Amino acid sequence: MQGSRRRSFRRAVLATGLAAVVLAGCSSTPPPGTDSTGTGSTRPPSETGLEEVTVTVPDDLAAAPFDEPRKALVPKGWTMSVWQRLPKPRLMAWTPDGDLLVSLPSTGQVIRMQPTGAGPLYSALLDGLDQPHGLAFAGSTLYVAQSDQVDAYDYADGRASHPRVVASGLPDAKSPDLQGAYSHALKSVAVGPDGAVYFSIGSTGNISASDRTATPPRATIMRVPPGGGPAEPFATGVRNGTGLAVAPDGAVWTAINNRDNVAVPDAGPDYGRVVPGYVDDHPPESLARLTPGRELGWPYCNPDGGPADLPLIRDVQTNADGNELDCAALPPIEQSLGAHSAPLGLSFVDGALPAPYARGALVGVHGSWNRQTPQAPDVSFFPWQDGGLGNQQTLVGGFQTGDGARWGRPVAAVVGPDGAVYVSDDYADAIYRVAPPGR
Repeated sequence: MQGSRRRSFRRAVLATGLAAVVLAGCSSTPPPGTDSTGTGSTRPPSETGLEEVTVTVPDDLAAAPFDEPRKALVPKGWTMSVWQRLPKPRLMAWTPDGDLLVSLPSTGQVIRMQPTGAGPLYSALLDGLDQPHGLAFAGSTLYVAQSDQVDAYDYADGRASHPRVVASGLPDAKSPDLQGAYSHALKSVAVGPDGAVYFSIGSTGNISASDRTATPPRATIMRVPPGGGPAEPFATGVRNGTGLAVAPDGAVWTAINNRDNVAVPDAGPDYGRVVPGYVDDHPPESLARLTPGRELGWPYCNPDGGPADLPLIRDVQTNADGNELDCAALPPIEQSLGAHSAPLGLSFVDGALPAPYARGALVGVHGSWNRQTPQAPDVSFFPWQDGGLGNQQTLVGGFQTGDGARWGRPVAAVVGPDGAVYVSDDYADAIYRVAPPGR
């Protein structure tokens, strides 16, 4: 009975997702199992402390790309399996009673997944939303970030009720002044220990300085005070802070997709030119600890160097004389990933995983689309050290082969109450369970 319900619901949801993809029409993402970004390679397991395993796939979930064996890299002794298939799953959150919520922006749904011994039983918790993306809990209150507003719900007994608007009028492709031109409409949400609600508003494009003076300002992390009230900018110059989460010490962190096609800033014959060899490695993506009023520089300043404590340097295309913003006066960026890595979901783990992954940040790395040697997708781990984050490590890899082809692209990773890591993949339409030994 449960298996039949799982299959019938999955067919319905997948069909809805496929229709949404067809209607979108202009997606540049190739289908699973193909890649058009060129050639690339991943580090061998012997260099990463990981081992190659075959991804376990239940027979009823073995559609492409799992119609052939897939290999992944995980810590030694860990396992990886396809837990469920959903159309373009994005961000996730565990409910207080142990179910997994997954956002499906392409279908307007939030899916509730109940773990069972025979696989998850799932249903639509919320439907008919505008590109729901970010999910967060504060006690029994569920927060959902749609493309145009953030809502709160009472959550109990597998139901979300009594919706109320936390912030409205947020920009998306339907905003009259944008006329459909909005590259980063998906929004994320987090709740601080004091009950303040934080949400992201991405930039409209690669370079769009007018975002900084828009109402509400775009390219920001916004804050709604405890108990409600108007949202105000908490951090500015944040091109696309899709990753948004609260660390064990209560600080808010964001993972940022920085700009593309940056010009060479160094004096010399290539100054001010867009050179592929420079673009491939600049600017690094950012992982930043936010404080009230922090300025992260976009589009006038870019992080440089790394991996940790990155200075910000002027963008010679938008801030050639430095008059728009004094980049040298800005505090350094705490951590980074390789340029064009596309970090998306961000979560923190505090003791739920075995060492050396017991405390730190998990980041879903989508991988590059515009780098001559593609940055590989993975799930990255940043260890928690002295109130900050250490350098990037790979927790789950192997999604990209040596010739640059990909079979998966992680979006987010969260630790479940069973001590396993659950990973969403909007390229392979899958939720993975990555488990330490004995879990």
